[in-house]
This record gives sequence, C-alpha cells and structure tokens, in this order.
Amino acid sequence: MAKKKDTTETDEIRHIVRIANTDLEGRKSVQYSLTGIKGINRRCARIISDISGVDPTKTIGYLEDEHIEALKKTIADIETVLPVWMLNRRKDILTGEDKHIVGTDVLLIKREDLNTLKKTRSYIGIRHERGHKVRGQRTKSTGRKGLSVGVKRKTR
Repeated sequence: MAKKKDTTETDEIRHIVRIANTDLEGRKSVQYSLTGIKGINRRCARIISDISGVDPTKTIGYLEDEHIEALKKTIADIETVLPVWMLNRRKDILTGEDKHIVGTDVLLIKREDLNTLKKTRSYIGIRHERGHKVRGQRTKSTGRKGLSVGVKRKTR
C-alpha cells in the first residue's frame, strides 16, 4: 500500500504572495507573513487568519487561491473584524471616526499628521521641525547626532 504524499511536497510554492499592495514572503506561516503588511501586528494577523478560516500555522506560499482571497477580503473589512480598542486610528482628528489603517496609508497619514502639527506650531511640531527629541527625553548628554565627543586635535 502506497503512502499518501503530503500536499506540501507535491504543490508548487509561491515565493511571493501579494496582499494589500504588499509582497509577502511565501516561506513563512500565515500569521507571521501577514505582519509584513504595515498596520498589522501578530495579534491582528492571528485574528485575521482565524476569521477568514485559514490555519495560521500553514505556510502562506502553499495556500489555495480561495484562501488568499479570503485573507484579502478580511483585511479589506478589518475595521469590522477587529474590536474597537484594537484599531490603530481611533477618533480621527478630521472625521472623528475609528479606523484601522493598513499598508502605505500608514506612512502617508503619519506624514500628514506631522505636517499638521508643524503648521499649527504646536510644541511637538516645533520639536519635529528642529530635529529635537519629542517625547520628553533628556538632551543634555544624548542625541547629539554626529558631533564628536571629546577634544578634537588640531590639523596641520
């Protein structure tokens, strides 16, 4: 009697899986591969894989197309999937809505927030403009950015 082969041995692996405009490594498990998308951490990735009906420990490169589509659909509707306290943008400044930002939008919205702080001339915005520490750290002895410490020798 012949042994049944495992599906991972016979199927071809996808080395790159594209979800949410991000290339994910196909050799990792689903729960760790989804963390490659900005705005999704390990806990969110586990919830996404559970809700979409995909085993989080399976390798993402061996998944069928319908499982990958289920992951894409769940990520697109992430605000309804995650509890409110887990969303990464609660009470948005402009709209007042609770959102979860994923992908390249994270960088764009962060840059937009910093520009808003700079335009309103808030303390944090001014610190960002000048390149100083923002969150109350000490600046007397740390964060000197490239200045040499000690005495410089005179060059001939």
